[in-house]
Amino acid sequence: MNVIVVGGLGQLGRALMAVLAARGHSAVVWDMPEVNITLPAVADAVVAARPDALINAAAWTNVDAAESNPQSTYAVNALGPRWLAEGCERVGAQMLQVSSNEVFAGQPGRFYFENDPMQPGGAYARSKAAGEAAAAAACRRLIVARIAWLFGPGGVNFPTKIAEAADKHGALRVIDDEYGNPTYAPDTAAAMVRLLEIGRAGNFHLVNEGMASRYTFAQAVLAGSGRAYVPVTPIAAAEYQRAAPPPLHAVLVNQAAAALGITLRPWQDALREYAATLPAPNPVLPGNAS
Repeated sequence: MNVIVVGGLGQLGRALMAVLAARGHSAVVWDMPEVNITLPAVADAVVAARPDALINAAAWTNVDAAESNPQSTYAVNALGPRWLAEGCERVGAQMLQVSSNEVFAGQPGRFYFENDPMQPGGAYARSKAAGEAAAAAACRRLIVARIAWLFGPGGVNFPTKIAEAADKHGALRVIDDEYGNPTYAPDTAAAMVRLLEIGRAGNFHLVNEGMASRYTFAQAVLAGSGRAYVPVTPIAAAEYQRAAPPPLHAVLVNQAAAALGITLRPWQDALREYAATLPAPNPVLPGNAS
């Protein structure tokens, strides 16, 4: 396949490029500032490139900042998928739109399947839901791949932030009543490419097996990166004020992809592999802080 990876310089994009190369596909990166997906002209660019498939991994991902920048967020996360989907439809290409668990309300105790109704909350979530709908309306060969709590090589993510905060503060307070699916970029990238190879359209949840609270996730990061000695205090989400409070229990279930034989390993196994690559502990000692 000839594949365009939009947002190919990001954490997920780099993982996708590696998987595509390993599986013998030809892939090119589209990213800012050379390619602006918020403009309708990007549809013509897709037509000119004539790919077999396009993966849109580009997104406005600063969830809190989205609340004060809804127009910019919507342009990237909703209009971008629309224009890309229009281009794909015109040349008969497959499109894979990367989406988020945050399109769901995250009701406590609830587990979400691929075709459950979306109930997005904040500006970011609404823009991602709008992007799914816009792409689906424009492209018949659309795959929507929802992920959650992404981490992987070369990115700023929850594990890197936890390791850095542990070294800086020597103790942590982490939310224990927000649950999700930690998702390893190389694993979900491999699943996405496999879906393109199968060529089955629809909604899919491509997350690593299992769920965790932020507190449990943080403990596993500390243990895997040689920081198990750092004390962690569990707190309620209500104690951590954010501009856009996340859904508390937007836990995804992989049913549709599993029916096609596509499953991802437990998140704990993926995290052990990744955490071993994090920098060794380097605590900031009193009097040595810059």
